[in-house]
Amino acid sequence: MVSQEQRRRQLAREKFLRQQQRRTSARRKARVRNSVIASVLGVVVIGSVALYTTGVLKNGDDDKKTNASADVTPSATPSKKAPDPCAKPAAGSIGKLQWKKEPAMTIDTSAKYTMKLATTCGDIGIALKTSAAPHTVNSFDFLAGKGFFDHTKCHRLTTNGIYVLQCGDPTGQGSGGPGYTIPDENLKDASLKGNKYPAGTVAMANTGQKHTGGSQFFLVYKDSPLPPSYTPFGTIDAAGLKVLDKIAAAGENTAAGDGAPNATVVINKATVTKS
Repeated sequence: MVSQEQRRRQLAREKFLRQQQRRTSARRKARVRNSVIASVLGVVVIGSVALYTTGVLKNGDDDKKTNASADVTPSATPSKKAPDPCAKPAAGSIGKLQWKKEPAMTIDTSAKYTMKLATTCGDIGIALKTSAAPHTVNSFDFLAGKGFFDHTKCHRLTTNGIYVLQCGDPTGQGSGGPGYTIPDENLKDASLKGNKYPAGTVAMANTGQKHTGGSQFFLVYKDSPLPPSYTPFGTIDAAGLKVLDKIAAAGENTAAGDGAPNATVVINKATVTKS
């Protein structure tokens, strides 16, 4: 016969055992749940690292590029193109001209020279910095005289971080040149203050290495933060800046701030004149 006290103790033990079983089961479920969560987070972290290392998550610009800006450029879906504000290109074709070395110096470095870009969007006049950048000005005088720039597209427009239109590549892809390179010049120009190229500047593009300028150049239509690594060799006139503003207003084809201009920007004729 089991006494009432023994029965009470037995029931208490059974209750305790049931509580222990429930707690053990709960801990087991929690461990499984935490293990699953940890696995999922591990996949997310590994995936994020993979995306970063493959360049999907980018911080900063290039280029030009020219690695022109450290701003984050968000991805964007290309928007509907704005109307083309420019005329059709003049009849003619791009000449396949190449040279093995920089042309001999033929300009008068004490004289004033100007360059006119007759484009499909309007004329852009440029006062050249002859004495400060003689190799660059001499090269442009030579190339323009050979018709090198005629019928070439301005292939790149940036509207985020830096604000430039890039031209001078006969391939229209950003990889072409005249076959030779010229030295960097005028990198201590008084206009280049605080790592900024002011609106109206015309400067040489390059590969990011010293003395790798060729024929590609960029026109700055709004103050742009850039290191003083690109030869400034000219200043755009007021009418030319209005043309650039029109081109910039039409945007570029990626809607992300760096691509081919939506406007049909073709240099019909480039001329350099001594004055």
